[in-house]
Amino acid sequence: MIQKLIRRILGTKKKNTGDGTQPVVLTAAEHRIDPKLVSSNAIRVTSTLQQAGFKAFLVGGAVRDLLLGVKPKDFDIATNATPEQVKKLFRRAFIIGRRFQIVHVMFGQDLLEVTTFRGTAVDSAPKDEHGRVLRDNTFGEQHEDALRRDFTINAMYYDPASQTVLDYHGGMTDIRNKTLRIIGVPEARYREDPVRLLRVVRFAAKLNFTIAEETRAPISVMAPLINNVPAARVFDEMLKLLLSGHALACLQQLRKEGLHHGLLPLLDVVLEQPLGEKFVRLALEATDARVKQGKPVSPGFLFASLLWHQVLEKWKAYQAAGEYPIPALHLAADDVLNTQTDKLALQRKIATDMRDIWAMQPRFDRRVGKTPYKLLEHQRLRAGYDFLLLRCESGEIDREIGDWWTDFIAADGAGREELLAKKPALKSTGKAIAGETDDAAPAPAKKRRRRGGRNRNRQNNDASSADKSE
Repeated sequence: MIQKLIRRILGTKKKNTGDGTQPVVLTAAEHRIDPKLVSSNAIRVTSTLQQAGFKAFLVGGAVRDLLLGVKPKDFDIATNATPEQVKKLFRRAFIIGRRFQIVHVMFGQDLLEVTTFRGTAVDSAPKDEHGRVLRDNTFGEQHEDALRRDFTINAMYYDPASQTVLDYHGGMTDIRNKTLRIIGVPEARYREDPVRLLRVVRFAAKLNFTIAEETRAPISVMAPLINNVPAARVFDEMLKLLLSGHALACLQQLRKEGLHHGLLPLLDVVLEQPLGEKFVRLALEATDARVKQGKPVSPGFLFASLLWHQVLEKWKAYQAAGEYPIPALHLAADDVLNTQTDKLALQRKIATDMRDIWAMQPRFDRRVGKTPYKLLEHQRLRAGYDFLLLRCESGEIDREIGDWWTDFIAADGAGREELLAKKPALKSTGKAIAGETDDAAPAPAKKRRRRGGRNRNRQNNDASSADKSE
């Protein structure tokens, strides 16, 4: 009775009007958001804007997570203040963005993103030949901003001051039904921004929601539109997907929706080969576990895992053609990374980390002399060692080599000398996958490599100094 009286006084309705111009107002008793989950800095931003005479709400994924009882990682704020007006209210505020201007407000290391309500898309907005909006700084009313958002569950606004939620498109109903639904005509929304094809998969997998049929139907048909998106944006979205804590579910959903073949080369092979799929599954399960535990995850290690079996295939091919193992590995890495650069704008640091991890694998074979001690000093030892253990666990190589390195790393000086004196059996990475023979190769063979492979090694001047010394 009390809730009905409040709605009558506020002039709100229980059901959405359907046109998205009038919101359903949900009270604290209805939405049950725990105010303790809201960032104090987010409250500080909204209250500062409201005290200056502007509207200000938490919006998007933060509200969605709050409604699901999850503490958001990021808090985005929407307001009717322009970027310039927002910037004047905060000491550390920076206007960024070309496609659509936003303001980053900083409190120490805490970054909050403040956006001005976006207006209805205009036909004059710059677009490419496929209909993708290139730039749109049109500001508007709140109901227009809600219409511009991608999914119903991301188009709700929470006011920490009044503890009310404004729901323009039935997002609360979809949250309760665990349904992911795009706002507007799906085909048109995907054409405006093809990255939404990846976002719908990420959210469905992360939240364990079902994609509404009208939202899902066009995905496989419109998948080629991803080719028109700048590689940097595709990389950012893939990184969010892989670091979501539900990476394995996301990749499985990508394949289910037909978003792998030809679009994202890193998925073309690893999801098709039994051994490769097991390796990737183990890597992603470990990554998901680290994300859920709040531990850091290395993008370099993650992408090195996803692409390893493509490198492995090319590595074998180069050796079969007569190339020596180490140069063959670097050539294989070059081929794979060059292919990926066309689709994903891999940052140089990430690509370097990937090369280091791959280059260490044949070095784990060399368990004699001073070589193991040198490897202990490698700055990427931990990543390379973890990668080695994944290969052992997946069945790619014998588990004995992983156990030996586990013991060697943990042992003291005497224990390490004892391990080296045992002359480990030839169940190494080199013999199993690279076609190498014993680590203690005859001296003449090494001399032939230095003389005969000189020209080939010039092509691989990006190899690490450690690899060159061997």
